[in-house]
Amino acid sequence: MATEGKNLSEYDKNTIPNAKDFRFGIVVSEWNEEITEGLFQGAFDAFIENGVKKENIVRWNVPGSFELIYGCKKLQQTFGMLDAIIAVGSVIRGETKHFDFVCEGVTHGIKDLNIQGDIPVIFCVLTDNHIEQSRARSGGKHGNKGTEAAIAAIKMAQLRKDADFYKG
Repeated sequence: MATEGKNLSEYDKNTIPNAKDFRFGIVVSEWNEEITEGLFQGAFDAFIENGVKKENIVRWNVPGSFELIYGCKKLQQTFGMLDAIIAVGSVIRGETKHFDFVCEGVTHGIKDLNIQGDIPVIFCVLTDNHIEQSRARSGGKHGNKGTEAAIAAIKMAQLRKDADFYKG
């Protein structure tokens, strides 16, 4: 397991860029709400801990993980001044191939948004075999993937800012 022995919530605050002037979007799937709310809270708390103002965090909800792609795209188009967006979802394996199709579609969709758009979209979609794994990664024994996603968003926002500076 990639998270075995690793706490997803741990990071060195000294390596995080100053985030006080950044604006972030978070698109949250309502499906598996227990998990996605935990992920959202981890991301939100990490943003606040690193100086992001509450009014600089925009949250939109979508029905499920597959809809994260459209939600993120519309958030990019509506709030062009965002510095990064986090897509928060949870897909738990069931008895059919639906899991595979949703996971693959969401993964490619988020990748496409990053290639086509100018606002980084961070992938914070848990793709677990069972609910216990999801709980462990949304505030449980492995920490919170939402925290990790917020730190990635801050770092990518800084990268975007630096690139824009050099571009002139």
